[in-house]
Amino acid sequence: MDRITAHYLIETPYDLADAAAVLAGEQSSGTFVSVPGETEELKKRFAARVENIEVLETVENPSIPGDVYNSEFKRAKVSVSWSIGNFQDNIPTLISTLQGNLYELRQFTGLKLDDFELPTWYEGKFKGPAFGAEDTKVLADVKPGRPMIGTIIKPSIGMSPEETAKLVKDLIEAGIDFIKDDELMTSSSNSPFKKRVELIMREVNHFQQKTGKKVMYAFNISGDLDTLKKNYDTILKHKGTCAILSINSVGWSGVKEIADRGQLSIHGHRNGWGMLNRHPLLGINFPAYAKLWRLAGVDQLHVNGIRNKFWESDESVIRSIKSCSTTFLDHKKLLPVVSSGQWGGQAFDTYKFTNTTDLLYMAGGGIMAHPSGPTGGVKALKQAWEGAVNGKTLEETAKEHKEFRESVEKFGGK
Repeated sequence: MDRITAHYLIETPYDLADAAAVLAGEQSSGTFVSVPGETEELKKRFAARVENIEVLETVENPSIPGDVYNSEFKRAKVSVSWSIGNFQDNIPTLISTLQGNLYELRQFTGLKLDDFELPTWYEGKFKGPAFGAEDTKVLADVKPGRPMIGTIIKPSIGMSPEETAKLVKDLIEAGIDFIKDDELMTSSSNSPFKKRVELIMREVNHFQQKTGKKVMYAFNISGDLDTLKKNYDTILKHKGTCAILSINSVGWSGVKEIADRGQLSIHGHRNGWGMLNRHPLLGINFPAYAKLWRLAGVDQLHVNGIRNKFWESDESVIRSIKSCSTTFLDHKKLLPVVSSGQWGGQAFDTYKFTNTTDLLYMAGGGIMAHPSGPTGGVKALKQAWEGAVNGKTLEETAKEHKEFRESVEKFGGK
C-alpha cells in the first residue's frame, strides 16, 4: 500500500539505527517487549519502517533530558514510513503517530518532526484551503504584484466597539487592505462580539459602497464549537470575509469543521508556536506544521518576519514563507502572514529571499506610529514593496518617497 513518510531530527546516546528502530516500533505495532499477536505478517502490513538515516554531528551535552549513559550524543536526520492502512483519512490519528509518544522515549535527548509527505491517495479526501493565497487577495481587492498590507487593532483588548470602529474607519481611509482582531480579543465584557462585528462591518461596507474596495477585517471567532459556528454566522450576516482562529487552542478537528464551510477566508493564528518550535531539537518545524493546517483548511498562516521582535531566525522565517507555496496534494497555496516588528525596511530582504508578493505583510507600530499617522504608515509600506519589487534599494526608495523616508528615520536606527 502507499506509505506516509516523516522526517525527524534526532539526538541520542544510543546507536542511531537502534534508536530509530525504537521510534518506528513505538509509533506503530510495537511496544517495549514482544507481545502475542505481533506476527511477522502483521508487522509487514502495519509496522513502521526506517527508510533512511543521515548522520550529522556528535555533541558532548544532551539537548534535553534522556537516558544518559555516556558522553557522546549523536545527531541525525531520520526518515520513517507508515502504511496509510494505519490511519486511512483520520488526521488526528496521523498526528498522534507523527508527534505522539515518541517525544517521551528515553532513548532520545532530542527529537523534532521536520516534514512529512502524503501519497496521492489523500488527494480529494480533504477540501483544504477554500481560498488560499491567491483568492484571499482577490477577496481583499488586492491586485497581483504586491502583497496585502495589514495591521492589528491595538490596544489588543479594552477598547469599546465604538472606539474600535472609529480606528477601523481611519485605517480604511488610510488605504489599508487588511485589519484583524488581536488573538487576545474575542468577546469581552466591554466589547461583545456581535456589537463589534456590526459596527466594524458598517464602516467596511460603507467604504465599499463609496469606492468599490472591500477591506478585509478578520474577526477572532475562537471558542468551543458552538461559539465558532455562532460567531462565523454573525460575520456572514454582516457581509464579512474573514475569521481568525487561534489554531493551537481550537485544535485540528475544530478548525476543519469551520474551514470546511468555505465561505470565509480562515486566518490561522499560531499563538503558542514557540512552545512547539523554539527548542532546536524538540517539537515540530514549520513545513510539517503548515501541512497539517493546510489539510484542515486554513487559508492564511503566520510565519513571523525578517528581523522580527521575537526569537525566530531569518532563515527559519524564509523557509516558512517558501513552504506555504510548496506543492501539497491538490490543495491551494497558503497565504503567509508576515508579522512581528515589521515596517517597510524589511520588505527589501523579504522579497529578495522569497521572490514572492503572495503574502500578507502586517505592521502594527510600523503603521500606527508613523510620523505622518496611519495614512503615512500605509503609504510607506506600499512604497517599500513597490521599490523592492522594482529592484530598487532601501536608500533609493527613501529618496523618492517622503512617507518611506520618514519610516527609515523613525524605525531604521543607524
